[in-house]
Parts: sequence; C-alpha cells; structure tokens
Amino acid sequence: MNTQRSVRISKYLARHLRHEPQRIGIVLDTHGWVAVSELIEAAARHGFHFSQAELAKVVAESDKRRYAIEGDRIRANQGHTVSVDLGLPPAVPPAHLFHGTAARSLDAIRDEGLRPMARHAVHLSPDRGTATRVGARRGRPVVLTVDAAAMHRAGHLFQVSANGVWLTAEVPPQFLRFPG
Repeated sequence: MNTQRSVRISKYLARHLRHEPQRIGIVLDTHGWVAVSELIEAAARHGFHFSQAELAKVVAESDKRRYAIEGDRIRANQGHTVSVDLGLPPAVPPAHLFHGTAARSLDAIRDEGLRPMARHAVHLSPDRGTATRVGARRGRPVVLTVDAAAMHRAGHLFQVSANGVWLTAEVPPQFLRFPG
C-alpha cells in the first residue's frame, strides 16, 4: 500500500471515528469503539473501499498512533468532537508539557488560556518537537510551555491517551509560559 493510500484511509478514519460517525451510519459505543467489520461495510456503502488488512496496516504503521484496534473493534485514541468517554484514568503529568499553536492565536490564549474548542480536551505534548510539528499545521508554529506540575497541585485533572497525548479540560493563562 502506498503512502498516499495510507494517508487517505487515515484521514477517512479521523473524520468518521472522531467527528462524523453518523455520516456513514456507524454508531460509536460509549468509549468510542465500533466493530471493524461495521466500519469497513459502512465505508464501502458510501463509496470508500478498504480491506481489513489495509486498515490494520494504517493503524500499526501510524507514527502518531491515532487509532487502536482491540480484538474486532477500532477507535480513535483522542481528538473526538463527538461525545465519548475514553475511560482514561487520571495521571500525574510531568513537570512541563507543551502546546503548539499558530502565532495568530497568541492574543486570545494570553487572555483566555488554552480551551478545548470543539474537542473534549486540550491536547498537550510531552516534548517540544511534537508541539512544534502540531503548531506548524496552522502556520508559523509557536510552542507554549505548560506548568503541568503547578496545575496538578492546583487540582487540575490530567489524562494521557494511548498514543502519549496529554489531555486536560483547560489550561488557564497563569500556567502558560510564552516564548520571548
């Protein structure tokens, strides 16, 4: 399978496992899971065909580990805009986490902090490099440092997804360090 095909399948999964399952007639369970066979059949009914082997390869070879297959089920590991409970336990974060964003968002972030917007949680990276790549998707990247230890001491809940993305409800401005 070529890279372009893998990317198409991955984007299709993101759209339908994170944002619009109803668009192809699938229903995610409470924790975001759907049967692999149901997903493949629904995709085929809507004109996008892929095999179970292709799906397994996309999941296994994803450098970002966006999806998980468990038995005969699949789900997105985080990033949902539809209501799901990923069942992630609370976790003690490292002292600092990072958030990549675009420079044009800085004024709002200085005023309001980081908010989940359409997602269920704010996504934080464990390292500056990952945050830089995330921020670059929306323009010139700016990496913010989050004082996660202080947030945790103040009672903020953190969770970590299966692919290492740290999740929290919000990051108030006083816990952010801006570059420069």
